[in-house]
Amino acid sequence: MEEPVNTSKSELGNLSFRDLFYKYVRFLPLFVLSVALSLFAAFVYLRYATPIYNVGGTMMIRSEQQNNSGNDKFEELISNSKTSNIQNEIEVLKSRPLMQRVVDNLNLQFSYYGKGKIKTVNIYKQGPFLIDAVMIADSNRSFSLKLKFINDHQFYVNDEKRPFTFDQVFRNANGEFRLVHNPVAAVNSDYNIFWQPTIYAAGDYAGAIQVTPKIPGTGILSVSMRTANSQMGADIVNKLMEEYSNYSIEQKNKTSDQTLLFIDELLGTYKSKLDSVQRILLDYQQRNNLIDVSAQTMSYFGNISESDKTINEQILKQDVADMLNAYLRDKNNSFKKVIVPSSLGLEDKTLNDLVVQYNAVQLERQQFLDNNVPANNPYVRAAESKIETLRVSILENVKNINSSIGSAISSIRKKSEVSQTQLRTLPLKVKEQLEIQRQVDAFQNLYKILLEKRINTAISRAANVSNSDIIDRAYPSSTPIKPNKKAIQILAILLGLGLPAFIIFAAELLNDKVTTRFDIEKITAAPILGEIGHSYSDKVLVVNKTTRSMVAEQFRIIRSNLQYILNKQGESVILVTSSFSGEGKSYVTTNMGAVLALAGKKTIILEFDIRKPKILSGMDITKGPGITNYLVGKANLQDLIKPVPEQENLFVLGCGPIPPNPAELLLDQRVEDLFVWMRKNYEVILVDTAPVGMVSDAMTLSKFADTTLYLVRQGHTFKKQVALIDEFYKDNKLPKVSIIINDVKIKAGYGYYGYGRYGYGYGYGYGSYYEEETPPRNMLEKIIKGLDIRRLFGKPRRKRKKSAS
Repeated sequence: MEEPVNTSKSELGNLSFRDLFYKYVRFLPLFVLSVALSLFAAFVYLRYATPIYNVGGTMMIRSEQQNNSGNDKFEELISNSKTSNIQNEIEVLKSRPLMQRVVDNLNLQFSYYGKGKIKTVNIYKQGPFLIDAVMIADSNRSFSLKLKFINDHQFYVNDEKRPFTFDQVFRNANGEFRLVHNPVAAVNSDYNIFWQPTIYAAGDYAGAIQVTPKIPGTGILSVSMRTANSQMGADIVNKLMEEYSNYSIEQKNKTSDQTLLFIDELLGTYKSKLDSVQRILLDYQQRNNLIDVSAQTMSYFGNISESDKTINEQILKQDVADMLNAYLRDKNNSFKKVIVPSSLGLEDKTLNDLVVQYNAVQLERQQFLDNNVPANNPYVRAAESKIETLRVSILENVKNINSSIGSAISSIRKKSEVSQTQLRTLPLKVKEQLEIQRQVDAFQNLYKILLEKRINTAISRAANVSNSDIIDRAYPSSTPIKPNKKAIQILAILLGLGLPAFIIFAAELLNDKVTTRFDIEKITAAPILGEIGHSYSDKVLVVNKTTRSMVAEQFRIIRSNLQYILNKQGESVILVTSSFSGEGKSYVTTNMGAVLALAGKKTIILEFDIRKPKILSGMDITKGPGITNYLVGKANLQDLIKPVPEQENLFVLGCGPIPPNPAELLLDQRVEDLFVWMRKNYEVILVDTAPVGMVSDAMTLSKFADTTLYLVRQGHTFKKQVALIDEFYKDNKLPKVSIIINDVKIKAGYGYYGYGRYGYGYGYGYGSYYEEETPPRNMLEKIIKGLDIRRLFGKPRRKRKKSAS
C-alpha cells in the first residue's frame, strides 16, 4: 500500500520563484537595512568621489599615397599600407614627445589643486591665481607648494611665517616664483601646487589619451581623454591635435630643409668648380686669342681673302704705275699729241694733279703747234720744259707709288701669312678649348639643375600643409562618466540585495544541520511520518482532551499516519529513538502516548532510556522503583506501573535507579518477559530508548518492536546523521523506520517546499481550526512581523504555535 507520507523527490527539486521568494522574504529587514546602508555608502561615494570626465575631438588623417589602379593584390597591399600608416599616426598621437609639446604650450608642468574638507579638486584655469616660475632650482625633481590664504591678497607658502602678496617674488629651496592674480575666481583657504618635469607630466597625460578609428577603414580618428578636469582635458586634446598638425608640417619641412641644405652645399661646391674652370677657359682664350672660334675662323679666311684681293689690287695699281712709268720714260711719247692717261685707279692726289697739269701743258703746247707756232718758239720751249719737269715729277711720284705699293703688298702678305698660320693652328686650340668648355658646360648644367631643384624645393616647402584636419574640437563636458550615478545606485541596490542573499545562501550552504524536509528526503528514502512544530508551552505534555493547539493536532496527524505504518490491529510496540541526545525523544514519546490514549487505546510508556531518563520528570510524576528494579529481580512488574494523572488509558513505567551497566542489563531474559507481559496487558507500548547513534540500547530493544519512530530535530540533527537513518532503513537494522521531524520553526522558506507541506498551518493561517498561542517576541521579530510582505502574496499569516523544546 502506498504511504501518503512518501512523495516524489522531483517535486522538491523543482522550486518555483515563489518558493525562493518565500525562502528569503523572512530576512526582509536585513535586506532593507543592507540596501539602505548600500545606498548611503553610494551617496557618500558619489558626494565625495572625484568625478572623471571624458572629453574628445575628431580629426582626419589624409593618406598621401597616390590612388593607383591595378589588380586586387595591389589594392590589398595599398590598403594594408594605409592601415599601417593610420596605426603609425595613432602611435604618434599617443607618443610622449608630442605630448611634451602640449605640456610646454599649456604650462602643464604645474598642477593646481583646491583643498576641501574631504577631497582635493583640480582647479585648472578655475583658481584665483597662476604661478610664474622665475627660476627652478632642480628641473629634474618634482616638488609641491602649499598655499594658505589669510585674505584675498596675502598668503603663506609652505610653513613659512612671512606672508606674501600677488606679483611678489618668493624664494625657497625649489626656486623663485610669483603668483599672478586671476580675478575671475574667488579666493579660498588652502591650495596645493604640484610641479613635475615636462617628461614626467607628458608621460602622465599621454597615458590618459585614447586614439581609436571612429570609422574602421578610414582616416577619421577619435581622440579622447579621461581626466578629473574637463576643461583641462579639452585643452589638452585640442592642443594635441594642433601640435600634431604642426608636427606633420615640421616633418615635411624638415625633409625640405635637409634637401635645401644638401642642394646649397652642392651649389657651393659646383659654383667653386665652375668658377675655377671658367677662369681656366678665360685664361686659355686670352692666351690663345680664342674669343669666338667660328667668327675667328671666318675672320681668318676673310683676312686671307681680303689680303689676296688687296694684293691683287695693289699689283694692279703697281702695273698701272709701271705702265705710266714706261709711258713717260719712252722718249717717243714725250711730246705726243696723246694725252697722258689718268692714274687708272691710282688714288694719289699728287699724281693725279701732276697728270692733270702734265696733260694741260701738253694740250697747251699742242695748241701752240696747231696754231703754227714754231717749235722753237719760246712759248713752245717753255711748255716743253714744263712738260719735262712734270714728267720727271710724275715719274718720281710713280716711283714712290710703286715703292708704297710694294711695301703694302709685303705687309698684306705678312698679315695673310699670319692668318694662314692661325688658321692652321686653330683646330688644336679649338680642341683644347672645347675640352675646357665641356667642363664648363657640365658644371653649368649641374649648377642650373641644382638651382632649379632648390627653387622647386623652396616652393614645395612653402606649399607644405598638414596631413590632418580637425573635424570636431573637444569641448568641456559637465557630465562625468565616473562615477556613474545610476550605475552606482543600481550597483548599491544589487549589492544591498546580493550581499545578504549571498550570506544567507552561504550560511545555508555551510550549514551541516537539517533545516528542511528536503534535507532529509534527498539523503534517505525512509518515510517521514510527520512534523512537530515548536511549542511555547511550559509543559511537556501538551496533548489532552480539550487541547486544540497546532502542535496537538500535529500529534493527532502522526497518529493517523502511524496506522499506515503498523498496518494491523492488536498490540503494537513502538520504539522511539534518535541519533543523539536533545532531539526530543522523551517529549515526542510522552505526547504520542497521550494522543494514542485519547484514541481509546490502552497505552503505556516504557522509560528505557535508563542512562538519561526524562519521561517521569516531564510528567511531573515522582520517581521511584522502575524497570531497572524489575530487571535485577527486586520488584514485581505490576507494582511499578503508574497511571498518568488526568490522562485516561495512559500509563508509564519509569526507569528506576540508573544502573552502572545498562547495556548488559538490557540483555537479560527479563526484558523479553517484560515485553511479553506488556503485549498481553496493553494495546500500545511506547519504548523511549537511548540515542541509537550513541549507544546500543535501541538496537538491543529493536527486536521487541513493531516499528521505529526516529526523531530528527530541525537545526539540531546533523545531515550526516541522516545517512545513519538511511542505513538502518535499507538494512532493516531497525523495524519499519519512520521519521518524525521535531521542533519545526515556521520560516518563510519552509511554507511551501519544506516543513508544513501537508498544511499544518504553515503559510496558510489557522482560522478557527487551532487555538492560537502568543509567543514572546523580541524587537527583531516585531520588525519582521511589521514588514512581512507575504501578506501581500498569500493568505494572512497566523501566529505560530508552540512546538517541542
